[in-house]
Amino acid sequence: MIDQLLQYDTELFLFLNGLGSETWDDFWMIYTTKFYWIPLYALLLYFIYKNSTKKVLLLTILVAALMVSFTDQVTNLFKHGFERLRPCHEDDLNGIMRLVKSYCGGRYGFFSGHASNSMAVAVFTGLILKHKYKYLIYLLLFWAALMAFSRVYIGVHYPLDIFCGMLFGAFSGFGFYKLRFYLKKRFTF
Repeated sequence: MIDQLLQYDTELFLFLNGLGSETWDDFWMIYTTKFYWIPLYALLLYFIYKNSTKKVLLLTILVAALMVSFTDQVTNLFKHGFERLRPCHEDDLNGIMRLVKSYCGGRYGFFSGHASNSMAVAVFTGLILKHKYKYLIYLLLFWAALMAFSRVYIGVHYPLDIFCGMLFGAFSGFGFYKLRFYLKKRFTF
């Protein structure tokens, strides 16, 4: 059953990855690069600052840093625990898949750190700001989903890698949102 699931995952990867074209390669390479999203993170931080006290802002930054660290470390544990090769490291896929970037990344890819971290940030900040910016969470979830898709597009993750990464990221973001709420209430910020 697992072998069949992995086969379907490979077939879906090849289909989605094969939809790409050189026309869109630069866009997806920019989209998948975390550096280019610093202005978005700064804007989200500004929105939180605008709607919080300085103590709550500091608490939020601390909890967000813990969340990203936690999500990233658990992602690495899964990658080294499952040892599922990235598609770009699979010899059987050489020549039939598109690798958009020159560097494939680490050897293992289950599950995607980009997908888990971006989804965690989307859920965490979206829930914090939902009362002031009603539709922001939907925009952030869409942004995170596109971030996840970019990993398949450029050829470094299977769909199952990004799906599980997004799922874990959503749970992580929600859990750390609850932790922030608890700490905020507990210490009466």
